[in-house]
Amino acid sequence: MNHSDFAMENSNKLLRVLVVTLIFSVMNGTMFNVALPEIAQEFHLMPSQVSWIMTGYMVVYAIGSVVFGKLADQYRLKDLLTYGLLIFAVGSIVGMIATEYWMIILGRILQASGASVLPATAMIIPIRYFAPEQRGRALGTSAVGLALGNAFGPVVAGLMASFGSWRMLFLISLLPLFTLPFFRKYLDDEKGAPGSIDFLGGGLLAAAVAVFLLSITESSGLLFAGGIVLLAMFIVRIRTAEHPFIQPGLFRNRYFSVGLIIAFLSTALSFSVMFMTPQFLSALNQLPAGSIGFVLFPAAIASALMGRKGGLLADERGNFFVVSLAAFFMLVCFSLLSTFVGISPIAIAVILILGNVGQTFMQIALSNTLSRTLVKEQTGVGMGLFSMLNFISGAVAMSLIGKALDNQAATMKINPLVTNPAASVYSNIFLLLAILIIGVWILYRLQFHASTSTTLVHKDEPSE
Repeated sequence: MNHSDFAMENSNKLLRVLVVTLIFSVMNGTMFNVALPEIAQEFHLMPSQVSWIMTGYMVVYAIGSVVFGKLADQYRLKDLLTYGLLIFAVGSIVGMIATEYWMIILGRILQASGASVLPATAMIIPIRYFAPEQRGRALGTSAVGLALGNAFGPVVAGLMASFGSWRMLFLISLLPLFTLPFFRKYLDDEKGAPGSIDFLGGGLLAAAVAVFLLSITESSGLLFAGGIVLLAMFIVRIRTAEHPFIQPGLFRNRYFSVGLIIAFLSTALSFSVMFMTPQFLSALNQLPAGSIGFVLFPAAIASALMGRKGGLLADERGNFFVVSLAAFFMLVCFSLLSTFVGISPIAIAVILILGNVGQTFMQIALSNTLSRTLVKEQTGVGMGLFSMLNFISGAVAMSLIGKALDNQAATMKINPLVTNPAASVYSNIFLLLAILIIGVWILYRLQFHASTSTTLVHKDEPSE
């Protein structure tokens, strides 16, 4: 059976396996937030110390996503998934049996090292196994797994914290291992051209990303300066190495580079809402943690239900239509939150549905757009960079929003419709987000709207 026949026969089965794996992967990244107080109490830790359970995972996951993306251009995807899921399982076991805090950190780092194969996989499978006119549906289906993971993560973590132990979260994390035989069965043996890997370049990129993220979490200007130095060394390396870790031509691809900027901004807006919502529900509505989870749940479920529809719209109406629809939903959400922040939690839950569905649609359309800016040999590393940028964007957004919220007594009220003085700081930020999403839509329209071709790197005109 040739590659095209194999891919056509197994693509839908493979996509279903991917969705299940993504659900548990995303849950693993979110549900430990709920367990942090319990872990801190058991090991007598300060909040800044226990936060490394999340920070360490995020740093390694961000770096690993681009490394696995690079490896996917040269090695069989089924082998990379095998190694990744096995390492993930080892990390889960280490964390589950941990008797010291350093063992929990080690377990989380191992988990992130293995799980970081999945972001590249979630991008590569729709691109390799589905024709361009079907790719939106495939990316939309993948988005269902991401949304369900976000929806179930806090709920499952709350149940485990109430009736079990934080160690049960590591046990749940072992479940993705059962998807490995199906990946081995449905993935083909295709791999890219053999070649050497620039480990020095990869190491410099990894170090730069790690130091930048640490500078954000630690609010350190010195670390930020160190990240700039490492990034400069990485740029020099890829321009001089015979086989660079990332081909410089990837960044000379204007469509891809602008697409990354748009993705960075839109993801930052999404993380800003995700970070702020529990803050204002607690401060303005006095909701406990368990109730906040239920306010967030409908929006996550709506994203899961609508993700496939967003993909179909991208195939039928084009990416620009989906980006426009997404930007409209997000604009309405941000504007309503700016005006009515602090009102009934039920109303907030309804408003958040618009924002979550909008972000899901935006992610689908941008993934689809970026995939068409890359030649086949650059797909793995290009989409790996896209995944990594999402984590960096989230870290930057949460750091900046956190600092803005430190000034809870903001006296300047930009939105004249806000009546609660305590809500001013949240209202101002949401209004800023509303302005930024308009900017994102304009930038996408200028760069990608006039589209006729299928692959942007092959033509001069952009593609929807």
